[in-house]
Amino acid sequence: MDPRQSAQDVVRCDLCETAIVQMYCDFCHVNLCIACLGKHVADDYDKHKVVPFQKRKSTLIYPKCSAHQTEKCKLHCKECDVFVCLLCAAEDKHKGHTFSILSEIYNKTKADITKDSEEIENIISPTYDKMATDLETQMNNLDGEYVKFATVVTKHGEEWHKEIDNVINKMKNEIEEMKIKHLGILKKHLDEIKQIQSLIEQSLVTLKEMEESNEVSVAMEYRSKNKEFRKLPPKVPVSLPTFSPNTIDSEQLYKSFGSLIPLSFTTDENCYTLKTAETSPKELMDEPELVTTTNTGYNNLRSVTCLSEEEFWTSAVVSDMKCFNVQDTLINTIKTKSGEWPWDIAVTSDGDLVYSDWKTKTVNKVKSGQIEEVVRLQGRKPAKLCVTSSGDLLVTMYTDDRTQYKVVRYSGSTEKQTIQYDDEGKPLYSKTSSTKYISENRNLDICVADWSASAVVVVNQAGKLRFRYMGHPSNTKNEAFRPWGIATDSQSQILTADYNNHCIHILDQNGQFLRYIDNCSLKNPSGLCVDKSDNLFVAEYYSGNVKKIKYLQ
Repeated sequence: MDPRQSAQDVVRCDLCETAIVQMYCDFCHVNLCIACLGKHVADDYDKHKVVPFQKRKSTLIYPKCSAHQTEKCKLHCKECDVFVCLLCAAEDKHKGHTFSILSEIYNKTKADITKDSEEIENIISPTYDKMATDLETQMNNLDGEYVKFATVVTKHGEEWHKEIDNVINKMKNEIEEMKIKHLGILKKHLDEIKQIQSLIEQSLVTLKEMEESNEVSVAMEYRSKNKEFRKLPPKVPVSLPTFSPNTIDSEQLYKSFGSLIPLSFTTDENCYTLKTAETSPKELMDEPELVTTTNTGYNNLRSVTCLSEEEFWTSAVVSDMKCFNVQDTLINTIKTKSGEWPWDIAVTSDGDLVYSDWKTKTVNKVKSGQIEEVVRLQGRKPAKLCVTSSGDLLVTMYTDDRTQYKVVRYSGSTEKQTIQYDDEGKPLYSKTSSTKYISENRNLDICVADWSASAVVVVNQAGKLRFRYMGHPSNTKNEAFRPWGIATDSQSQILTADYNNHCIHILDQNGQFLRYIDNCSLKNPSGLCVDKSDNLFVAEYYSGNVKKIKYLQ
């Protein structure tokens, strides 16, 4: 066996093929021993990146600059969308442009790649495996199901045969009764004939005796009965019964026997759901901790949505939507296309900002600095929104006359689902206010904080009402429960902002109250979001602060 191919052998040098590897060239992707190191780098020392074998592939290989052959491109120009070196960045054509550090982009992309790989391995692939297994099970059970199906038809046919036999036997009995009656009529007529025959025979005997007699008195008493005998009795014709079979109409017989509902199938896009990612159980901390406070400069801060654990977007009653990091640095600002303030904001899995515009009745996406229209409504205005785990958009909306409120699911610009009424046909959501923040839970429940109804309304993925949370009795919370922002975490817990009582309610996935977050000096909390590490971001309406809070351990 080749020792280099043996799974039990240690890794060998790619050059000498005998010595144990100690170094690795990140540029050439070659395993090296100490003895072969000099030989490998002899051709061009500067181009090679030799590191200890344990740190292999840790050196970033930057692209060469096309304008400056000796330089490596370590920056990205956002405006030109090209890689540039430090010398290029100093040139006039890039003056005033914004540059990103390639290593940071690389690290973020690698993190996204790892995340995608984990999602495929732990969620997407197992989901497709289950779908395939379900279909294979259906196929394997198909013969048995159709045998049962055919057995039902056969049993029904046997019942028909039994009924037909009953009909035949009944008709045979009727024929037998007809024969007995027929026989009785003939017998009665025969008896009458035989009685006359007896009289005729007696008369004939008397006549013979008189013919042989010579007594005058006997002859004088004779009276002829032939006139009576000549009068023949009536004939009693009895016809045989006849059978008139009905024409067998095969088509009508088939219809009368029963009906087959044809094989049919539909495509239900909401049937399959991705396997829920398994998460490590976390517990609520005894005392939530305030991690950072970022001042956005807004006076009427309404929404916050996480871009990462360190960065977040915010929006208020102005046209500017601002992106900050937790170090209190403004990273980016985007203005709405209409110039009006957005009802709400969200971030897609690709990191694109999405916002709803009540003036233009649109939902828009900001991609690479450009605003693209995703959804345009007629007769309705979009309000709050969120991005689901599958990439769909859930949008709360209301009619122009504010008489109807509902939740609509969009895949791209296609409307897939409408959630508006419960099983009794009653509206799920109140009509008074358009402040209805929305979030999707890990169990795919759709959670809406309905401010004017003083309730958190939770429906399942199909839109069926699961529960309404109307607040928790408390001696310390004196104001009416008015939920604003809403968010969910990895434990499928629901967090909602109690604007009037300056706190956060935490519920389990079934609507049971768990605790308040009321120790972080919160003031009029409005929008909420939870990052991937279960840190809570809270927007304060009047102060314009965004507070990052740790509440799970």
